[in-house]
Amino acid sequence: MRTKFLPGVTWRAVLVGLLLIPVNVYWVTVVEVRWYTLDGSCLPLFITPIFMLFLLAMLNLVLNRLLPRWAFSRGELLVIYIMVVVSCTLSGHDMLQNLMGTIVHPFRFATPENGWETLFFRYIPRWLTVEEPVDRTKQQVLKGFYEGNANLYDPEIYRPWLLPLANWGVFVFVLVFMMICLNVLIRKQWTVNERLTYPIVQLPLEMTREGGREFFRSKVMWAGFVVAFLLRTLSGLHTLYPTIPHIEVKQTNINRYFTTRPWNAMGRVTVSFYPFMIGLAYFLPLDLSFSCWFFFVTRLVQRIVGNLAGWDRGGNFPYLNEQGGGAWLALAVIALWSSKHYLREVLCTAFSRRATDADEPLRYRWALGGFLGGWVFILIFCQQAGLALRLTVIFFLLYFLLSLAMSRVRAELGTPHEIYFVNPRRIMITLAGSEAFHARDLTIISYFYWFNRCYRCHPMPPQLEAFKMGESARINPRRLMWVMLFATAVSIGVTFWANLHVVYLDGASAKCRGFKSWLGWESFNRLASWLRNPEEVHPPSVTALGVAFAFTLFCNALRRRFLWWPFHPAGYALAVSFAMDYFWFAVFCAWLIKSLLIKYGGMKIYRQAMPFFLGAILGDYVIGSIWAIIGPAVGIVTYKIFI
Repeated sequence: MRTKFLPGVTWRAVLVGLLLIPVNVYWVTVVEVRWYTLDGSCLPLFITPIFMLFLLAMLNLVLNRLLPRWAFSRGELLVIYIMVVVSCTLSGHDMLQNLMGTIVHPFRFATPENGWETLFFRYIPRWLTVEEPVDRTKQQVLKGFYEGNANLYDPEIYRPWLLPLANWGVFVFVLVFMMICLNVLIRKQWTVNERLTYPIVQLPLEMTREGGREFFRSKVMWAGFVVAFLLRTLSGLHTLYPTIPHIEVKQTNINRYFTTRPWNAMGRVTVSFYPFMIGLAYFLPLDLSFSCWFFFVTRLVQRIVGNLAGWDRGGNFPYLNEQGGGAWLALAVIALWSSKHYLREVLCTAFSRRATDADEPLRYRWALGGFLGGWVFILIFCQQAGLALRLTVIFFLLYFLLSLAMSRVRAELGTPHEIYFVNPRRIMITLAGSEAFHARDLTIISYFYWFNRCYRCHPMPPQLEAFKMGESARINPRRLMWVMLFATAVSIGVTFWANLHVVYLDGASAKCRGFKSWLGWESFNRLASWLRNPEEVHPPSVTALGVAFAFTLFCNALRRRFLWWPFHPAGYALAVSFAMDYFWFAVFCAWLIKSLLIKYGGMKIYRQAMPFFLGAILGDYVIGSIWAIIGPAVGIVTYKIFI
């Protein structure tokens, strides 16, 4: 018997979502690229979509009272929210913003001193980039891009962008579609069979439950809201008027207390009390929150021991990038192995006439076919770009394994997944050395660096969470999937326009404080280094990757076998891949609060306190969004609630 769905994907919901996508994309681009006054897309729960949902929920409360026939249903509010979230995954910190910082970088910054033109220009696919015209009278494309005060809408300027951006846009759309297909194949196992908790979706679900009436009537919720709101209001005023006192909840560097050897080997260590992170971490399982801060401290101990033993001289001990790579690959293996019986059933269903997948967003056979069809596109795309077939397979196999691991961690634990420097390029070079690759292959892999350096805006976890929210609100999953694809296509085009509009107006190198030019330097300086001085296989790096892989599997095995085992493998992966650098102390605070509440008050008190922490997240996000509106509106740099 098929599920009876409630209204959600309606024309007015799609229309409102379509109207809000350009607003959100332009807002994100202005505050992150031009002013760098909000890092809302760096967090596991995006800030701007929550703020827009908050405004819609407030409006809906008024409509329910005055014009109930015009009020949005819960499903409609969630569909609008999901469309805005989709736009964030593409316009945010680590996606198409990065592309704009990479695509033309070599042609702007090549010099006789760095020798880039001689080293790798001949390997760059011209259909994926924009070159400055030879005719000096037309050399306004890159000059205007980096210096500003140029008219994007001049055909001589926008025409050179059409082909490369169209090619990249199709590439990104296919990647997103492949992720949706992969999510369709694994969704039921994680959502229905294992009943993962999806902590990230709790706030939007509560804000829309029964029109938000119960949530917004909670005095406990408003207490948390007011605490976070007032703290960040004072901090924002202090930024503008330093004489106003405030309580610092952002990162406070404690290295000044550790200036002698071996303590100074720890590197930069900060403590923070982010209200939104304490609120999010409150919903983490205790073993995970404990593991996150414990393994972060263990990471510091590794540095201290390495300094005492002299292991950090002339090397990268404790090889955190390699540890992170091994740990996240192990999490992908764990996710696949634990779902092996279910995946076998999925394959059987895909190749049979049984209709057990009738309520899925896409029939399994079509999801499997779509995923394999995406692979064919990628192979052709990369072959045309010049990347060897075997390297294309290895690169994107690693990419999708990491994507799977991050989606699993988000679905189960809701933690930050912004892993740094754990990417296919780093793993491949670690295991084989740069000598194993042709210069053309290294060039293409470096041109792909923009979408896999870090994963703060990775599209796959929010897709899975969207299906979870749709299930909770009984939204037709097939219609929801098509809406997400539609929002993806629109968001890609709007994001390209917003970035070009902002940088041609103010200049990528002139006034755009958050422009990702550093990512271009990182991509091509490393490429030039490999081409001049090939990197050999470094046995300690390979050992660190292998040991981390084995240790993660070991942690998982003991956790499944013994209830008393306190360590969660995902906590180790998060701690060694820099995801905890900003948040470890906030996670510690949340772990301590939750432990004490459960110990002395039981689960009843824990549940009664949940609205307070949801309110803290919401209050922090609302005031952060307000500051991000004030800054660009009056043309000043204002307080931002992160970094």
